[in-house]
Amino acid sequence: MIVLRSALFNIVFFTIGFALALFAAVVRVVAPGRVINVAMLWARILIVMVRVICGIRLEVSGLEHIPPGAALIASRHQSAFDTFVWLTLLPRCCYVFKDELLRIPLFGPLISVAGMIAVDRDAGGAAIRALLRQAERAVREQRQIVIFPEGTRSEPGRPGTLQSGIAALASRTGLPVIPVSTDSGRFWGRRAFRKRPGTIRIVIGSPIPARTDRKTLMQALEHAMQAVDRSPEGEALRTV
Repeated sequence: MIVLRSALFNIVFFTIGFALALFAAVVRVVAPGRVINVAMLWARILIVMVRVICGIRLEVSGLEHIPPGAALIASRHQSAFDTFVWLTLLPRCCYVFKDELLRIPLFGPLISVAGMIAVDRDAGGAAIRALLRQAERAVREQRQIVIFPEGTRSEPGRPGTLQSGIAALASRTGLPVIPVSTDSGRFWGRRAFRKRPGTIRIVIGSPIPARTDRKTLMQALEHAMQAVDRSPEGEALRTV
């Protein structure tokens, strides 16, 4: 049954994605500022579909830690689920993503129009400078920046090494770092076809002041981003 449900979800995932990408391409021409709204619609549909088809629900706690306006959110990354869920939780989400996605036909060009931040991970210091420039733009536009400091997806209970770019972002933008822990990989694996029913938990922690020295900030962030791994239970403030 899990295999059949997972196959059905994948069909729906790609069908809806293709249809809305075509729609967004039209929106890009007539009202480019509305492309982000199409992305948010896509994410909301997926949240419903993953619940109805795969039996995966979502619990979120700590939303009160995210202020109105610009914000800097550092989240664990275990699943493709993480790459769209924030579009349903924030008013103007702005993901930091690898620039390889820009080369995807039809979909790639829409990412930039939606105001997302592309990073060339092979560009070294130039990548950090480009990231900081784009982050400043996002702050001016009152966007909520979502970054995965691990740089890639990790497995539950086996967090990856945090990259120091998050500390540079906090210093440049002056925004506190809001740490996020999740266990999405328990139900939607890193590269898994099967999606198991259950409840994904997202735990949003207390902001870490931007002026915290780099070493202390990284240590505090690493600790906070493992909250779900340390606690099997959590109080849900929102269930989707």
